[in-house]
Amino acid sequence: MRFGRSAALAAAVALAASGCAAEQAPAGGSSGSGGSQGAAERYYLSLGDSLSVGIQPDGEGGQKETPDGYTDALFRSLHDRDPSLRHERMGCAGEDTGTFLSGGLKECGERYAGKSQLAWAEGFLERNRDRVDLVTVDIGGNNFLGCVALEGAAGPGQEVSVDRQCVQDGLDRLEEEAPEIASRLRAAAGPDVQLVGMTYYNPFLAARLLGDAVELEGAGGPEELADYSTEVLDEANGVLRTAYTDAGFEVADAAEAFGTEDSGVPEGSETGIPANVQAVCDYTWMCDTSAGPDIHTNQAGALRIAGAFEPLVEAG
Repeated sequence: MRFGRSAALAAAVALAASGCAAEQAPAGGSSGSGGSQGAAERYYLSLGDSLSVGIQPDGEGGQKETPDGYTDALFRSLHDRDPSLRHERMGCAGEDTGTFLSGGLKECGERYAGKSQLAWAEGFLERNRDRVDLVTVDIGGNNFLGCVALEGAAGPGQEVSVDRQCVQDGLDRLEEEAPEIASRLRAAAGPDVQLVGMTYYNPFLAARLLGDAVELEGAGGPEELADYSTEVLDEANGVLRTAYTDAGFEVADAAEAFGTEDSGVPEGSETGIPANVQAVCDYTWMCDTSAGPDIHTNQAGALRIAGAFEPLVEAG
């Protein structure tokens, strides 16, 4: 993994808000293999945003959907143990809690035949309740990403602005909408299906590598942006944990898997970079200017998140 130039890293702050189109799979697409359509077939249903469908940089300044998301890595592990399992991969890039509930994103609406992702999932669960073994969901990160904007060309003097009122509005919507999402999924799945929700890691910890290359309006500076994003993430993840556990979900802690709270420099480190920042560089495209910078997980990051789910699924 290469550490990119400061200005290139700054571009990542606004990348998720750029509206890059991602390749989409058919609605209700299945990546199952090895099992035939029949009474013995079982389902793993994955729901969520771009992380759930393996969005990656395409090397040309855009993004594409790939079979390298954490849900794909988790499915491959589960399928090795149970060849009858099929993966119903229903996530959609760009979804936030509001669109997950009610629709509104053109690309996602096409995927769900004009319905919302939640309505589509409810229908699938109600039709297949006795054959669904597992449901996973990640949603809420996009409540905030549109609150960041990039102005000016990359380089010294470039400005990155953070709309704090927009962030607060995103938190308010998360607090209102996440419990409804969780309770409706539980009602549709019934009491016996295992549901696992996910917290988020903080890609903006990479701002600690920016130095003085950019001006950050509304954030104060790179260190302040990293600290502010950590505060927001802590609050958002707290809301998600409560919503999920209250609805009888288990919680896969991606923040913990990325060591988000470990800001110390490991003994013997050759880079002198704090452990949590190093994890962002190792597990996402934030520090790789050959393909990024990009907030999404690389294959190592997808495996890392899948590893947070696996013990919960095995125990369930």
